[in-house]
Amino acid sequence: MTTVSEPKTRSESILGVIYAALAFVIWGLSPVYWKALVSVPALEITMHRVIWSFLFLICLILSQRRWNEFAEVLKNGRMLYTLLSTAILISANWFLYIWAVNNNYMLQASLGYYINPLVNVVLGLLFLRERLRRPQILAVMLAAGGVLYLTIAYGRFPWIALTLALTFGLYGLIRKVAPVGALVGLAVETMLLSPPAVIYLIYLNSQEVDTILRVSLKLDLLLIGCAPLTAAPLLFFTLAAKRLYLSTLGLMQYIGPSGMFLLAVFYYNEPFSTTQVWTFALIWAALVIYSTDSVIYYRRER
Repeated sequence: MTTVSEPKTRSESILGVIYAALAFVIWGLSPVYWKALVSVPALEITMHRVIWSFLFLICLILSQRRWNEFAEVLKNGRMLYTLLSTAILISANWFLYIWAVNNNYMLQASLGYYINPLVNVVLGLLFLRERLRRPQILAVMLAAGGVLYLTIAYGRFPWIALTLALTFGLYGLIRKVAPVGALVGLAVETMLLSPPAVIYLIYLNSQEVDTILRVSLKLDLLLIGCAPLTAAPLLFFTLAAKRLYLSTLGLMQYIGPSGMFLLAVFYYNEPFSTTQVWTFALIWAALVIYSTDSVIYYRRER
């Protein structure tokens, strides 16, 4: 679990803001990368993302001399079981996100990451017995109203947005109670997923329907490049979390889905109906209430 420490100096705080901005901007602009792989099935991309990320993360662990920490996790059966569950959740999230982006559902994907903080509030209530403050209750009700309005008026349940929010929310919930760092935890998760990923890619190769080494060098490099695209923003986020207050980091997290939203509407020209305008308006109102309450509460407690 990543802990948020008190910034020691103004320069440290500024550096933290830079690291956080880099992390969230990369996440927000990542659809451009996945669109470049639109000719590759989402499941195949996900399998490559798992394998190459594992190899990349192991190199980082060795370079940072954190092998002992990694080895200790491997000796802990309960921890491995926990990280297997989070590995399944994060791989499902990756797959659905890539599929949504490459099938022109980027607006739903951005909606999912907008409502993710509010889903976290509900999960905390259900599983950690956290109490909701009145502004949080109002925010959750507004978000629920937005989803319900979209379902009734648009005639289509936003399952992509809710599944992305739930899988990432449950992932964060389980990782919150698992005493393992972000880098080592992700390395173990990708390690656990690598064997089935390798088997799947070998199967595709045997059927001669795989992509790597068959189409172009550019496509091969893009598939391998899934590793730094996965690890780099995570590392930037970890560095930011050590230097910023939780309230600051929480407000900056909306850069990611905002980037997706702007790309979907203004660059990829996804249809943006009046119904969706009202849905996003309700979600944004909920987030303003939630974020304002979080900042006030955090400063009061501090």
